[in-house]
Amino acid sequence: MAAYGQTAGSGVLKTCDLDRILEALKLLLSPGGSGSSSLQITKRDVLLATLKSNLSDLEDKFLKDPHWTKLKLLRDEIANKTEWPQNSVDVTWSFTSQTLLLLLCLKETMFRLAADFSPGKPNPRTPEAAPALSPDTLSISQQKTVQSVLQFVVTLGVCPYLMPGVGVPLRYKTEFVAVVQDLVRLDAAPSATRRLYTSCRVLLNVAQHASLGSLIFCHHFGDIAAGLCQLGFCPTKRKPQKPMEEVKVLNEEERALSRGALRDILDQVYQPLAVRELLILQGGPAQPCTDGKTQVGSLAPAWLRRLCGQLLSERLMRPSGVQAVVRGILEGAGAGAAGGSDAEVMAADWKKCDLIAKILASCPQQSLSPESYYKDICPQILDLFHLQDKLTARQFQRVATTTFITMSGERPQLAAKYLLQPVLAPLHRCLNTAEIPEHDMVPGTILVTEEELSTCIEDVFKVYVVGNEPLTVLVDSLLPVLGVLFSLYCFTKQSVSHIRSLCQEILLWILGKLERKKAVASLKGFAGLDKSVPSFHSLCQFRAATQGGIMITIQEAISSEEDEDEALYQKVSSEQCQVEHLGDLLFLCQECGLAGDFFIFCLQELTQVAAEDETELKTKLFSSKSLLELERHQSFLVEGQERKLLILQLMAVLCERVSEQIFTNITQVVDFVAATLQRACASLAHQAESTVESQTLSMSMGLVAVMLGGAVQLKSSDFAVLKQLLPLLEKVSNTYPDPVIQELAVDLRITIATHGAFPTKAVAVAAAQSTLNKRDSEGKIEEQQQTNYKRFTDVANSHLEQQQSNEKSNHQTGLKSNNTPLIPQEVNEPSTTTSQKSGSITIEELQEVLLSAYDPQIPTRAAALRTLSYWIEQREAKALEMQEKLLKIFLENLEHEDTFVYLSAIQGVVLLSDAYPEKILLGLLAQYDSSKDKHTPETRMKVGEVLMRIVRALGDMVSKYREPLIHTFLRGTRDPDSAHRASSLSNLGELCQRLDFLLGSMVHEITACLIAVAKTDREVQVRRAAIHVIVLLLRGLSQKATEVLRDVLKDLYHLLKHVVCLEPDDVAKVHAQLALEELDEIMRNFLFPPQKLEKKIVVLP
Repeated sequence: MAAYGQTAGSGVLKTCDLDRILEALKLLLSPGGSGSSSLQITKRDVLLATLKSNLSDLEDKFLKDPHWTKLKLLRDEIANKTEWPQNSVDVTWSFTSQTLLLLLCLKETMFRLAADFSPGKPNPRTPEAAPALSPDTLSISQQKTVQSVLQFVVTLGVCPYLMPGVGVPLRYKTEFVAVVQDLVRLDAAPSATRRLYTSCRVLLNVAQHASLGSLIFCHHFGDIAAGLCQLGFCPTKRKPQKPMEEVKVLNEEERALSRGALRDILDQVYQPLAVRELLILQGGPAQPCTDGKTQVGSLAPAWLRRLCGQLLSERLMRPSGVQAVVRGILEGAGAGAAGGSDAEVMAADWKKCDLIAKILASCPQQSLSPESYYKDICPQILDLFHLQDKLTARQFQRVATTTFITMSGERPQLAAKYLLQPVLAPLHRCLNTAEIPEHDMVPGTILVTEEELSTCIEDVFKVYVVGNEPLTVLVDSLLPVLGVLFSLYCFTKQSVSHIRSLCQEILLWILGKLERKKAVASLKGFAGLDKSVPSFHSLCQFRAATQGGIMITIQEAISSEEDEDEALYQKVSSEQCQVEHLGDLLFLCQECGLAGDFFIFCLQELTQVAAEDETELKTKLFSSKSLLELERHQSFLVEGQERKLLILQLMAVLCERVSEQIFTNITQVVDFVAATLQRACASLAHQAESTVESQTLSMSMGLVAVMLGGAVQLKSSDFAVLKQLLPLLEKVSNTYPDPVIQELAVDLRITIATHGAFPTKAVAVAAAQSTLNKRDSEGKIEEQQQTNYKRFTDVANSHLEQQQSNEKSNHQTGLKSNNTPLIPQEVNEPSTTTSQKSGSITIEELQEVLLSAYDPQIPTRAAALRTLSYWIEQREAKALEMQEKLLKIFLENLEHEDTFVYLSAIQGVVLLSDAYPEKILLGLLAQYDSSKDKHTPETRMKVGEVLMRIVRALGDMVSKYREPLIHTFLRGTRDPDSAHRASSLSNLGELCQRLDFLLGSMVHEITACLIAVAKTDREVQVRRAAIHVIVLLLRGLSQKATEVLRDVLKDLYHLLKHVVCLEPDDVAKVHAQLALEELDEIMRNFLFPPQKLEKKIVVLP
């Protein structure tokens, strides 16, 4: 079919004027006029007269104008080779025939011009000059002319001859095109089918030229495809009822040519365009009219719908067919690439995504089997996740996620094999149950690259978290790799990583969707309590990659004892970090109740640990008969001890991290109380009663009393849960030595058994005590501590009563009761009152508090230090007169090991230095700069913390003490103790942040120190601290860095590049990379400042 109309170049002329042909086409398109004023009557007649007039003018030009001779000869030569009649009674067909002949002349001339064109050699002296343009290139105005001609050809030669339901009807296009339907005379020769066949053949012939083909297919592909479908596939068995249905005039060869031409152009054009037009032919999206209203066309015939479905399936099965189908539907429906923000647009987008997902999930009839279809299509669906174009990536990823979930729901086995396994393959590769090939066992081998791991995590996030469909196949497929995901999450918590939040969201999603037993089992695997749960391979390790991501490699082999010690230390610290990160994860799982269930599980495990009889295990150890059994038993004991320590560590972390709202329902509270009662019973069985066990038992029973006392509205189902406590309460009432707890256990049993119908007095009293927090939790503390505490409480409360009376006069609220902490509220909150009445405290009260600052009991000592700090903050005259003694007390308490004590002392020193900075700051600097023989490293660290708090409190006044502070910290970087060197660098970084422009010439000394430390220090922590100082410096100065650091900025840049390239420590590299990013941002803003649109108004004198 494409061979039709080929002309011989040697018949008449070698070339023809291209402009002449376009002038002839313009002549055919020239508008006509009419003298009548009635537009409704003459619209059809004017168009008919215009067509006749233009044809007559064209023939006159050919006959009379000698410049048109060459074109006339070329047209006659092509016309002689044609097989269709050019003349007809129907003016529209005569016009179409002449237009088709001129288009063939245009194509032939363009081919000849291109063949005769030989571009000259480029001039090397002017390489920037543009190359010579090919003579067959059309200008913009010429392209517009050709486009208008093609519009007439399709309107007059194709659309009127399409059957109802095939293609878009003429009345739905434009008002002008609708007039053509009344002009065409279907009863005149040639027949409608022959006209359609001729028009399609010639247009495809003209489309052989690339530039003409792009004009044809970009705007008229749908009409040509509709004509070819009708010519090649319309059934011919029925008798023709109308002239436009006379399809029997085509023989089988012509129909075959039409079918082949259709498949050729479908393969040739832009595939999303082909998909869109096939959907329209099939009767897909509604077509808009010129007035903006949506019209619905005639229903496509059944044979056309089947044909379009088959052709669409073929488009889908081609390489990159999925992307073509997605683009065709999304772009064809008018969604565009970026989507929209309007609610209706977003809803329409979701509907389209669901439609595409159903299309892609349905196996077409052309496929051999569903498995072969999934095998071909699934890789293309996964590719939709990885589009780089930000404008289209959002919708395509939404389609991919929806398709992923639809396929997993319809065919879970095939989806697991061809979708889930490829996505999760990088994680499966490093499981402890996976077999690593021997060639990958070489230490340092990259098992999973940075790109693979990042892509895997991002895909899992898009499918699971964004899709948010907890299908069984999705949950079951992710369950085996949760251990690897948790290990990766723990590693990302140690440094900066863009996948940290993704890992956290994935873990939270899966833990929330799993059944509660499976979720708790997974948490046991995370904590290391269940070795049967798949976890991260022991030979693998995570490492920071060059692009800021993470990769998985094979660990280096241990070669010496030092390496073994280091490996053991790394293992222990890693396990500790994992437990802490697990606590952070459970803190986010409190609302769903998972944290409470896991906490109860740990309590039950703790009860089992307490119930173990170690003496029996030791007896079994000596009864072993062989060394092998002895070794096995010894390893069993070691594993048991490790498990006990791990459970204790878990309990400590959970008690520290989770809040008081960990229990979300009555069942969890009852389980908690049951675990506590079981542990108390186990302690009684081993005669190991302790104060802690007694307090815990009292607290848990008080909790039950509060619930039964009316704090919670209980239902009958709640009492059914509470009844599981009855056997345990009976056991406690019979065996516990404390008569008060025995009585409370009996009363609780009665209240639970009667569903609260007969609450006893003991239950009400216990509930009230627990609610008001009046129960004494220090019942077995020594008598001396009680005496000291009471004595100091009286002293402090007398002062607080005075403060309360003063505050009442100012309409402020005082302390709530005498049982509140010893320090008033104003110590923890900045006071707005700066002037206090002098002499509000007495010498006796001050002496009493000073004595309590040396009390051996920690609560008494800490409370005294807090009270002294409060008096200093309020500028009490009697306290400030003893500043030297107070400073000595605070400095001595800095060496205390208890956190609450030395933090209170730090606060006191800071407040004292705020009042007398000249006297105290220099002494603290000397103490910080002293050798470790005079003060312990811990004390020097605490002094460093004091100095930093003083620097923060001084604010801008810190510039007065710039030189002694900087010199002290610079000397500290040469200290033999590596921890002190790192502390000095950290303090130096924060100080430089606050000095800004006041650094002055000191910046050279600081830079030289940082360069020397970062390049030569042996301790990795110190080198990290030096690089971190640069990060703090750049981050604090921000845009001021180019002025403050202008003399040393180049040296700092070279240092950072040196660290990135040569530093063996990954964390230091990350810090250096962060500093380079800060520096890059600073320089970009300096070189290319943001443009501000502002108007400046100047008042002239």
